[in-house]
Amino acid sequence: MDGVTHQLLEPFVVMATQNPVTSGGTQALPDSQLDRFMICLSMGYPDAESQLAILKNVSDRDLIEKVQSVMTIEDIKQAKSYVKNMQVKDEILRYIICLCEKTREHEHVELGISPRGVGALAEMAKSFALCEGRTYVVPDDVLAIFPDVCAHRLILNTKARRENVTAYEILEEIAQQTEKPKLLRK
Repeated sequence: MDGVTHQLLEPFVVMATQNPVTSGGTQALPDSQLDRFMICLSMGYPDAESQLAILKNVSDRDLIEKVQSVMTIEDIKQAKSYVKNMQVKDEILRYIICLCEKTREHEHVELGISPRGVGALAEMAKSFALCEGRTYVVPDDVLAIFPDVCAHRLILNTKARRENVTAYEILEEIAQQTEKPKLLRK
């Protein structure tokens, strides 16, 4: 800022929220900036029981004190290092590349997944595998996170908008039409 570099603590996370309704006064991010977000999730509405819990706790001013850590900073650093060094079979990497390349060729897509998006998909697949308790990535790990990593990166063309085709529908179609690699045990 103003020519001065400020070191951030490691690890650091950037989260952003967007309310798509009545967003007057806010500006949409340029596509090149959206591509820098690894994943985009939609929270949706909470179920009835969760809403009840929210209503019961709305007057509780000490909610933040009830939040408990599930990981230490060292745990996060260790997991991050583990994911970074996790080996992925070439068949899986080719599968990731193939899925992303198909977005660039799809009839409803003006601009498909960038190389940055390909890398994000590979990293998230490794992270997902780790969360599933595995030290290796399988095709279903890739498919589990494919929409959340890629939907916000697609730029749809006029035909897609005219036909009300969504990025999620396109990604689902690509996933269904792309053969999963068959992994052999050694």
